[in-house]
Amino acid sequence: MTEARYDVLGIGNAIVDILARAEEDFLVEQQLSKGSMRLVDMTESKRLYAAMGPAIEASGGSAGNTVAGVASLGGKTAFVGKVADDELGAIYGHDMRSIGATFDVAPLVGGAPTARCMIFVTPDGERTMNTYLGACHALTPNDIDPVLFADTKITYFEGFLWDAPTARDAFFKAADIAHSAGRQVSLTLSDAFCVDRFRGDFLRLLRDGTIDILFANEVELKSFYETSSFNTALKALRQDCRIATVTVGAEGSYVVTPDGIEHVPATVVEDVVDTTGAGDLYASGFLYAVAKGLDLRTAAALGSLAAGEVINHMGPRPATSLIDLARQSGYAL
Repeated sequence: MTEARYDVLGIGNAIVDILARAEEDFLVEQQLSKGSMRLVDMTESKRLYAAMGPAIEASGGSAGNTVAGVASLGGKTAFVGKVADDELGAIYGHDMRSIGATFDVAPLVGGAPTARCMIFVTPDGERTMNTYLGACHALTPNDIDPVLFADTKITYFEGFLWDAPTARDAFFKAADIAHSAGRQVSLTLSDAFCVDRFRGDFLRLLRDGTIDILFANEVELKSFYETSSFNTALKALRQDCRIATVTVGAEGSYVVTPDGIEHVPATVVEDVVDTTGAGDLYASGFLYAVAKGLDLRTAAALGSLAAGEVINHMGPRPATSLIDLARQSGYAL
C-alpha cells in the first residue's frame, strides 16, 4: 500500500457558527433545551439571530473543527462539505484553506445559502445549538473525488450527514473508495438527537465493518444501545467495534476494543469557557495519533489535550498551536 498524502480527511456539514453568551433564563424564554442541538429553518434562524446579544462568527461544523485540530497538530488534512456561493461560503472556504486544509468542493450556485448555527453559551460553558443546514443538503456523490479519498489514511464522517439522503450516498461512495485503497473509516455519532433518528443505520455500519473507528460521548452511547446503564453500553460496544472511544467530560474517556476497555484521564482545565467543539477536538487528537501510528492510550490522551484547549476559550477551533502545546506537555510529535 502506498503512503497516503493526507493524514485525515473530514467529510461533514460546512457550517458557520454564530456564538453569543446567554443566561439560563434566556433559554427558557426561547423554549430552548440546554445542551441540545436542533435543526431549524431559515425563519427560525433569523429570529434567533435577532434575539441574540453580541455575537462572534467562526467557521465550524463537526468534521471541519476536527480537521482544524489535526492541522494545528501538524497533520496533513482535507475537508469535503458544501457551501453556497455567498459571503458566508467564501468565509468558510477561506478559513479552511488558511489552516492548510485542502478544500476544493465546488460551491452551490442558485440554491440554499451556506449553513449557519446559532449557538448560545451559558455561564457554565454549556452550548445550545440551533442549526440551519442550507447548502449542506446539496452534498452529493459527485462531490467525492476518488483520488482524494484513496490518498488519505483516515476518512472521518460526522453522523449529522445522515439528515440529507444525497449526503448518505456520498458517505457510502467515499467509504468504499477508502476501504478499497486499504484506508480506515471513522464516524462520530455527533449527538443523541442524531442517534435517536438513525440508530439502526449506525449500528449496521459498525457491525458490518464499514466503521473502523467510532467516536461517542456517554449520552450518545447510552442512546445508541437504548440503556440507562453506561457499563452495559460499554460492554455492548466492545462486542461490536474494532476501535471506539467514549468521552465522559471531566472524567476523561474510555478506549474500547474487542480486547478490553481502558480509562484515560482528562486534561485538567481550570476555567471552562465554552464547550463548543470539545468532542470534535478530542477526535482530532485521537485521529492524528492513530494516523501517525501511536498507541491508543496516547491517542486518547492527545485527544483530551486538544479538547482541553478548545473549551478554554470561545469558539469551536484551536486558539493556540496544538503541536506546540503537545510538545510542551511532553509529546514527541
